[in-house]
Amino acid sequence: MSGSGKSVALHALEDSGFYCVDNLPPELLEAFIDVERSHHAERVAVAIDVRSAASLPGLPQRLAALRERDMALTILFLDASDDVLIRRYSETRRMHPLSVRHSADQRRALVDALALERELLAPLREGALVIDTSQLKAAQLRTEVKSLLVRTPAPLALVFESFAFKRGVPMDADFVFDVRMLPNPHYDPALRPLTGLDPAVAAYLEAEPEVAEMRTHITRFLEHWLPRLVRDHRSYVTVAIGCTGGQHRSVYLVERLAAHFAPQWSVQRRHRELDVRSPAPSA
Repeated sequence: MSGSGKSVALHALEDSGFYCVDNLPPELLEAFIDVERSHHAERVAVAIDVRSAASLPGLPQRLAALRERDMALTILFLDASDDVLIRRYSETRRMHPLSVRHSADQRRALVDALALERELLAPLREGALVIDTSQLKAAQLRTEVKSLLVRTPAPLALVFESFAFKRGVPMDADFVFDVRMLPNPHYDPALRPLTGLDPAVAAYLEAEPEVAEMRTHITRFLEHWLPRLVRDHRSYVTVAIGCTGGQHRSVYLVERLAAHFAPQWSVQRRHRELDVRSPAPSA
């Protein structure tokens, strides 16, 4: 999505040794990759957005054709909530690529441009690894992009994310588990300033049978359905665990679940609320 942090992501990829190209027309994708392969390039990143709207319908077929040639493709889709995108456009005073209808004096309202953009990009978002940048700082997004592209080979990338319901459910979540009914360390003055990463909080939660029961239920659910998702050709699954403040219970469960599934899957951890909160980067 325009304004979701593309420039930051591209800089992160450049820092990681990728040869990056922005706004490449989809019609040139295969030819460009062939040229780079002839130059023995091993890590190439191409950014494509709604500025190539007329060519987007054929892009999924082009990506499928590249996969048939045994090319290892990772598709990252950067997204953010409409409220955040509207705020970013207001702050930067930039015009959305779809704001202009047919001439400079006929403009599409920003909210309508965003709705049209989501419609055009929906086929590309499906099946991609989605990164919701709504509440990410630039440094966080750079770290996220780099970590997602340095993975051991596995049939599926499994992302566990802790969050606070009071700040909204992550847009990129495939499964959401609500753990607000579990005993809350927040009400213990000694544990309140700590997080689910601290041994004292972990010991408190491990002593509660309900926490162990919830962990077992989530584990069994995922163990049952993840192999089926792989058979359905899913490459990425994001599991979001939410509590009230996103500091204790959800963080603890993300850590335990990630440790459990790490031997079998390529696992990433995110703790949305543990990072310093500030406006996310614009593209």
